[in-house]
Amino acid sequence: QVQLMESGGGLVQAGGSLRLSCAASGTIVSIGVMGWYRQAPGKQRESVAVITSSYSTNYADSVKGRFTISRDNAKNTVYLEMDRLKPEDTAVYYCNADVRKSWASRSSYYWGQGTQVTVSS
Repeated sequence: QVQLMESGGGLVQAGGSLRLSCAASGTIVSIGVMGWYRQAPGKQRESVAVITSSYSTNYADSVKGRFTISRDNAKNTVYLEMDRLKPEDTAVYYCNADVRKSWASRSSYYWGQGTQVTVSS
């Protein structure tokens, strides 16, 4: 019932920028941590950036200083500003959100469908 819809992926040259958006919809009481993960071909999915409900952030060392995660709680949306992109950033990017659907139940993590980010050299 909860859906995460991503947008903003695409093909860019090294040094370029992209802004990813992921909006959560459905039965939502509150959203805890939200984050972005990525998976390159033949590699495991890895955490890129996360942001808590209190706006605390954490970044993978490989993107620190280049990527910025933010959220708009009114829109149930998390963003990832990606600057100075490198070919190594090429991957499918997935958004993730810890969604609470009712006050009496625990929250559960949901994943977006993934959006392709390709950075050419």
